Amino acid sequence: MFRKPAQFIALTSFLFVAACSKTEPEAVSEPQPAADPPTAADSMPDRAPDAGAGNDPTVVDPGRYTTEFENEAVRIVRIKYGAGEESVMHYHPDSVAVFMTDIEGQMTMPDGSTTEFANSAGKAGFTPAGEHLPKNTSDSAWEVIEVELKPRDSAAGEPGGPDATVVDGQHYTAEFENESVRILRIAYGPGEESVLHYHPDSVAVFVTDHLVQMTMPDGSSEEISASAGDAMFIPGGQHLPKNVSDSAWELVLIELKN
Repeated sequence: MFRKPAQFIALTSFLFVAACSKTEPEAVSEPQPAADPPTAADSMPDRAPDAGAGNDPTVVDPGRYTTEFENEAVRIVRIKYGAGEESVMHYHPDSVAVFMTDIEGQMTMPDGSTTEFANSAGKAGFTPAGEHLPKNTSDSAWEVIEVELKPRDSAAGEPGGPDATVVDGQHYTAEFENESVRILRIAYGPGEESVLHYHPDSVAVFVTDHLVQMTMPDGSSEEISASAGDAMFIPGGQHLPKNVSDSAWELVLIELKN
């Protein structure tokens, strides 16, 4: 939980385990992208595509846009609007947004054109870089986790392992994939567990409260918890999760490529 950075930086050193997963990678078939994946336009409001990299929202509108984590791969920004509030014109790079509440709004473009948009809590989508001015047109506050992507070298040659969507399609579903990211929906019922599998560097956004026993390739395990709305960067590695709570849980995992 990046509201308590020290706690979750410690958590990421264990969760999904980069350091403990240096066993020889297992050979698996390359996963195929989901058929006809949704585009950004299916779930996300438009942005002006030719905008430059100025007008950082955390600088021009810090009351609504807060950086919770940043490294060489991503910046995680928490976005909060009160009922009827609007921002100023600002820019985002290629991003993935996860909606923590239902939202309704109006998006104004640099040319003055406007579009209406709405999304449901828990939904996630990829949006190409661009500039826009959002306004909350609803009577309720809303909140979004925005994962801004940074250019980086290819992860080719890094340790790998079994793909979660191939070896455990019951719990792991690919909702979107392009050359930059793959968005997975992860859902476990009470007491359910997976098999050992691998994720590259990723950002996890927890849709519900989360209690998991994480077993590593060396057989060690630890119980980990997170709260709905938490977001964290997780280094690549192998693990075997088990839901040790009495409730189902769900999260969105944004796997990073280049």
